[in-house]
Amino acid sequence: MSSVAASRSIAAPLLVLIVAGCVVAAVTNGIRTSLGLFTLPMTGDLGIGREAWGMAMAIQNLAWGIAQPFAGGFADRYGTARVIVAGLLIYGLGIFLMSFPEAGPLLNLTAGVIVGVGIATSSFSIVMAAFGRNVPQEKRSLIFGIATAASSFGQFAFAPIGQGFIGAFGWQTTLVYFAAILALVIPLTYALRGKATSLAGHADLKFMQALSRAWGYGSYRLLVIGFFVCGFHIAFINVHMPAYLVQCGLPPEAGSWSIAIIGLFNIAGSLLSGYLGGRLPKQMLLATIYFSRAVAIGLFVLFPVTEVSAYMFAAVIGLLWLSTVPLTAGLVSLFFGARYMGMLYGVAFLSHQIGSFLGVWLGGFAYDHTGSYSIVWYLGILLGLGSAALHLPIRERSDQSFSARATA
Repeated sequence: MSSVAASRSIAAPLLVLIVAGCVVAAVTNGIRTSLGLFTLPMTGDLGIGREAWGMAMAIQNLAWGIAQPFAGGFADRYGTARVIVAGLLIYGLGIFLMSFPEAGPLLNLTAGVIVGVGIATSSFSIVMAAFGRNVPQEKRSLIFGIATAASSFGQFAFAPIGQGFIGAFGWQTTLVYFAAILALVIPLTYALRGKATSLAGHADLKFMQALSRAWGYGSYRLLVIGFFVCGFHIAFINVHMPAYLVQCGLPPEAGSWSIAIIGLFNIAGSLLSGYLGGRLPKQMLLATIYFSRAVAIGLFVLFPVTEVSAYMFAAVIGLLWLSTVPLTAGLVSLFFGARYMGMLYGVAFLSHQIGSFLGVWLGGFAYDHTGSYSIVWYLGILLGLGSAALHLPIRERSDQSFSARATA
């Protein structure tokens, strides 16, 4: 077989894997990010406050974060496809159960725990673990960017679809349709089958051993702590911005289009982040992203909110939205290799989701008690500046304690 034919035989399965993974990432993230569109119709029909809705979404993010390291570890050990199939079924069940008229008292369980666990076991974090073990180190940052961009395309696509469905069929039927869509992507997981294997020269560590050694690496600790802020920003904006814009006198469509614009511009932001991550220091890029978020939020709350300013903010924050993910995943992969990628990135993502929990819950709490989201916007500015500072000391090099020689 010629070298060209051999490269094609390798490239074709990899291309199928990437396409299948990107579709799964787009659908799972698209449905999740459209849940903010249900804030007004569900709270109105179910007779619950913003704080109760925010708590359900906060629990969802926390359940997602707690389950993510275990989902990643299961994917590393037992195979990506099996974990994603289970996740899609759990995710779909949670979305379906949300559609019942008496769902109000059960939202913490359905929209919170069940959907959160389903997202953890089916989202782009698990997809990226599959990409990480099949893509050379020098190309991982770019491929992670592609996976993140695909998930953002789902956000761009599902925001207007969700708003249109809610207007045409009501929020309950829309949730049933979303559950069906999750079931339809299950066959694509066949292309993602496989699991991580130990490499020559690397130890095969147990879960707690690997976590203990990783946490002892200072750069990883800083990365994990800084990722908390990303979750705070994204979850608060995603869940509460549609309602915030209505509060500012804009029509509900402004909220859905803002979420869609964030997703559209994040496609470019994620691809650019993945590209630059292979050429520039990842920690400096992350510091720049968090600092830029703080500036963007500050300018948004400083001036009167109009449709133009909302869409401009959405475009800017979209460029910075999930652009942290390929860089953070790239650093985790560089620190510790692909063997523990799913689990150790999952630990970092737990920090992200703790931030998400606080961002979503504080948004609802602040609105119900003050009638305004202002305090959370200002806190987001301070956290962005703090995270930018945290990333500056990170060193972009591998942790040698993960080598087999270090365990002898």
